[in-house]
Amino acid sequence: MVELEHARALLASLGLETAAVLLDAQMERSQREQHTYSQFLNDLLTTEQQERDRKSEEMRLRLAHLPHRKGLDEFDFSFQPSIDKRQIDELGTLSFAARCENLIFLGPPSVGKTHLAVGLAMKALKSGLTVYYTSLARLIEDLKRSMEQGRLDKRWRVYLHPAILIIDEVGYLQLNRQEAEWFFRLVSERYEHGSIILTSNKYFSDWGELLSDTIVATALLDRLLHHAHVINIRGQTYRLKDRLKTGIQTVPPADIPAAG
Repeated sequence: MVELEHARALLASLGLETAAVLLDAQMERSQREQHTYSQFLNDLLTTEQQERDRKSEEMRLRLAHLPHRKGLDEFDFSFQPSIDKRQIDELGTLSFAARCENLIFLGPPSVGKTHLAVGLAMKALKSGLTVYYTSLARLIEDLKRSMEQGRLDKRWRVYLHPAILIIDEVGYLQLNRQEAEWFFRLVSERYEHGSIILTSNKYFSDWGELLSDTIVATALLDRLLHHAHVINIRGQTYRLKDRLKTGIQTVPPADIPAAG
């Protein structure tokens, strides 16, 4: 018993907390199933590693600041036939992230752009990659606040460090010159060093107006699109798919005049 307590204390002192807690149970199981010493040790350490992996994934998930935790398996590809599921499955291998390539989802609001971006992020987090999610509006607001507080350079690392940076909802906020330069700097500094998944309701021809500067927009797009996969989604609003499938009208039929 003294030796067992000592072994448990040693495991804990080495940081093997799960192994320390499960030592008694694993010993009983190994004795009951007549495991060899090597089997016993392998099972104990495997359980420790699995728990470490689980905690690490959960930590990465919290730090990613995802808006939800919907996976690709929850996406209804039959509702958006413009999306090639085989292409999404290929992107789900995360080879694009290994090559530091970008991924851009274009299309009108509510067609599933964010869901697909988050679904790929969930796969990346599970595989051990780091991810950070932000909308463009939140990104700009954060950089403004950081500049006012004199910590812009320190805060900048938050957006450069992750293997995948998701920038959602590009197109809802028109940027001024300073904001456009921040956006350009971020894309430039991540160029060939980390992947960006970006969603936008604006086509690239509109980005000159979006960034309030055609030259900056051209330079930014040159870097963003050099190594990029662009997926153009066309279809009805994904959020209302269940209502649409049951035949519920979201707008009055054309032959019924609206109330005056």
